[in-house]
Amino acid sequence: MEINKILAEEFKLRQEQVDNAVALLDDDKTIPFIARYRKEQTGSLDDQVLRELFDRLTYLRNLEKRKADIREAITAQEKMTDEISEAIEKAVTLVEVEDIYRPFKPKRKTRAGIAREKGLEPLAAIILAQQEGTVPDSEAAAFVDEEKGVSSVKDALQGAMDIIAEDVSDNADLRKELRNVFLEKGSVSSAATSEEADQVYKNYFEYSERVSKTAGHRVLALDRGEKEGALKVSVNIPDGEGERICCEKYVINNSAAGELVRAACEDSYSRLIEPSIQREIRSELSAEAQEGAIKVFSSNLRQLLMAPTVKDTVTLGLDPGYAHGCKTAVVDETGKVLDTAVVYLTRSKGEAERAKKILTDMINRHKVTTIAIGNGTASRETEMFTAELIKDIPHKISYMVVSEAGASVYSASKLAAEEFPDYDVSLRSAVSIARRMQDPLAELVKIDPKAIGVGQYQHDMPKARMDSALRGVVEDCVNAVGVDLNTASYSLLSYISGINSTVAKNIVHYREENGAFTERKQLLKVSKLGAKAYEQCAGFLRVPGAKNPLDNTGIHPESYSVTAQFLEKCGFNASEIGDTEKLRSTFDTADLSKLSSELGVGLPTLTDIVKELEKPGRDPRDELPPPLMRSGDVMELKDLTPGMELMGTVRNVIDFGAFVDIGVHEDGLVHISQIGDKFIKHPLEAVKVGDVVKVWVLDVDVERGRISLTMKDPSKPHEMTREKRRSGGGKKRPEKRRKEEKSLDDLVGKNLGGIQIRRRGK
Repeated sequence: MEINKILAEEFKLRQEQVDNAVALLDDDKTIPFIARYRKEQTGSLDDQVLRELFDRLTYLRNLEKRKADIREAITAQEKMTDEISEAIEKAVTLVEVEDIYRPFKPKRKTRAGIAREKGLEPLAAIILAQQEGTVPDSEAAAFVDEEKGVSSVKDALQGAMDIIAEDVSDNADLRKELRNVFLEKGSVSSAATSEEADQVYKNYFEYSERVSKTAGHRVLALDRGEKEGALKVSVNIPDGEGERICCEKYVINNSAAGELVRAACEDSYSRLIEPSIQREIRSELSAEAQEGAIKVFSSNLRQLLMAPTVKDTVTLGLDPGYAHGCKTAVVDETGKVLDTAVVYLTRSKGEAERAKKILTDMINRHKVTTIAIGNGTASRETEMFTAELIKDIPHKISYMVVSEAGASVYSASKLAAEEFPDYDVSLRSAVSIARRMQDPLAELVKIDPKAIGVGQYQHDMPKARMDSALRGVVEDCVNAVGVDLNTASYSLLSYISGINSTVAKNIVHYREENGAFTERKQLLKVSKLGAKAYEQCAGFLRVPGAKNPLDNTGIHPESYSVTAQFLEKCGFNASEIGDTEKLRSTFDTADLSKLSSELGVGLPTLTDIVKELEKPGRDPRDELPPPLMRSGDVMELKDLTPGMELMGTVRNVIDFGAFVDIGVHEDGLVHISQIGDKFIKHPLEAVKVGDVVKVWVLDVDVERGRISLTMKDPSKPHEMTREKRRSGGGKKRPEKRRKEEKSLDDLVGKNLGGIQIRRRGK
């Protein structure tokens, strides 16, 4: 296989781009480094494309290795033929390769293997030939041998049929054809295992859907239900279809021998082929669904990590609670803890008044301007209390409800204990909640990504694949923003390109021993940080106030010389870096293409240099719309009415819709069909976690705590989409939607694979 050529065709890239990207990956260059500082070689491929390319490259190389191993194994058996060799060469998936190897693969003791040991293979060949005049009983009589364990003609014929059945099962072309039939005509079906089966899965008690139409989230639900013993799941094709295909391949006539072959084919299909292909199809469906779920989780995580910051504010973090009170912490603009307290908002009127005095004093004394409220237990009461509290504050103050998913994990971690040795676990949570609003990325990197809770069924995913994908997302986000070398925690530094956890700790230790870094070159003095690691990490680390102002930009040290020449040609010096208006007025009229040629540097690199000179240490999150802050009265579910227009924040995106926080204490569901007029295959095509969106209330079920929302303006006419026209004007979709929303209601309060379907404050 010409792997690079295949990659170029699949990703629709120039061959040169793929060749260079693969060469850089093979040279142990990290993906963030390649994406940022090797744009000329890759044609400016971004980190997400590079990761997909790397995953596919790994698969194809594993496929090549497996092909080589199988060639060697078959050759060692002296059974290799030109036909087998060509089939192996043409195979494009691991499944196809394994099908080819199946007849040669060492098998555990099978009925056919025992029959072969008894010397019945020649009899099987005679029967399979189905020649005119063949009398199976007469032929079988010659193989009766008590010493070999063949005591009768019946035993001999059964052994021969077992051999034929296994040979039919080992036919790679037949299995491929049957697998395609399962994929094209097959149905996934499920039923309850008993009357006591968990009612969470009741929508799947009498479920059947075409394999090709089964959505990933339903596959994962079926897998979970089966794993928990609530469902029995199967994949089936029309009755008799599999047996017919097998018989067409092997049955030549209706002779006595032909009838035996027919019986062997039917036995092969029901006993060997069908169960095997069912497992393969289920495995393939699960793998695709898992990969889809990982992509959704990764996308949601990326958006959450890259959420806009709330900078330059003193923040009060509130970790709500009933019996143990509401834990509070005030942090300054840099996240440093200024004050902590525990107040009781729900015990009694007297306690609430005392809490009000304590919080008012903290707010006024520290000049708090923003409040972050965790969305866990007692969040509803805490938000209502806060809305009343800030009415009496003389200066402007606003609040935001923050997801506290994973906060308890962080609070009890070794890292939190090292960071806040004098605080108990609950107060650490309050600090984390406050910091999450100020800088989501810096705080969330301290938590296992799976605990952040912006996916579906994340706990059912293959751990290694999930961990790899999510770490990749965190790495891309951290490196896209860059970090302050003198203030970053070692957990944040460990995600920087070229730096592992050990080196990150060594950087912090060096900083503590020698004081703040004054230039990037000092990194080379850090233990275990050599020239190769320096090349990878230097451009992503910022040194505010450095001797060389370029050390506080995203410009890589390897480009310092070119940058100096560029500034000189434009009539500037290093001290003027950051004078945005002055630099931009000159750079906007500069011929960068001509200058890049004169300086011997690629245009993408020069363009990035210009951006950094205009705005040193620029944070891409600053260009995003600010998060939705609240300062008014808190609404309750009963206050909502159909048609009401609201602004909300997307909290989670899953396969069939998006959950939006609209300021009440239950997130509303915007079903995929209500996201817009344009047909989309997945909600991620239109919305992402953290998006501030305008929604209208469709329906409110106060008793069940359910809110249905739409992003379609009800005052405007909406065109019928192509998909709705095909399905009869959309008549079928509402029924499907009702079922999915009913299923959603059944899951409220449950932890089905980590889907964030819950009522805040419950």
